[in-house]
Amino acid sequence: MRELMRECGRTMPTRLVHLVVDAADPARLARFWAAALGWEVAPEEPDEVDVWPPGFSYPDSAALPLVFVPVPEPKAGKNRVHLDLASKSRRHQAAEVERLLALGAAPAGIGQRDVPWTVLADPEGNEFCVLDPRPVYRDTGPVAAVVADCADPAAIVGFWELATGWKPASSTDSGRSLRSPDGLGPYLELLPSLDRKTVKNRIHLDVAPYQDDDHAAAVRSLTGAGATPVDIGQGNVPWTVLADPEGSEFCVLSPR
Repeated sequence: MRELMRECGRTMPTRLVHLVVDAADPARLARFWAAALGWEVAPEEPDEVDVWPPGFSYPDSAALPLVFVPVPEPKAGKNRVHLDLASKSRRHQAAEVERLLALGAAPAGIGQRDVPWTVLADPEGNEFCVLDPRPVYRDTGPVAAVVADCADPAAIVGFWELATGWKPASSTDSGRSLRSPDGLGPYLELLPSLDRKTVKNRIHLDVAPYQDDDHAAAVRSLTGAGATPVDIGQGNVPWTVLADPEGSEFCVLSPR
């Protein structure tokens, strides 16, 4: 992947490695999402619970692991980041909705009106969509896309291309999308939204430098591209918390 980036004439300081979900009960929420996606719960860490596909070799662009971390704050308002799940046919979509409801999901209303996808919420109220079948998502695996609300997707897509190491794609007509350079795994879709960000995002992206790269240099590259340091009460931790040019938090982890 790094060789491909060099061929494109652009060195990416970091790559996308996790999607982090704040949770009141990380273990319970991880079990729901493992069952929902057909993934497995990794051996538990002291402060997080990870979920990824069976046989997954971390980090790998074939999938974006979910990391559940404990927080005391309750969910407030609609999340600005959510998952879209893929379906293979209308029948499969309907069956998936019924299966997810049986696992503990609930119908959710976010003003979607008459749309071909179904909006649900996980057991802690995090919204997600079960999409109608679309050819563009036929090879993504169960997660079609990670969707982020943005004020101006066109203005921010270049920043996220730099931060994730992903390249422009064409999975959406209404915003901008990125995907790993090897064409595996989900899309990252930046969609326009008039909703203003008012609280810390409950779901955020984690990026990390490559194993032999320098963490401080990566942070400098991202701040030079428009990111800003933020304090969300993280204390003394080995990663750096930044906000993108629109104020959405993300973390720069240690090289890996």
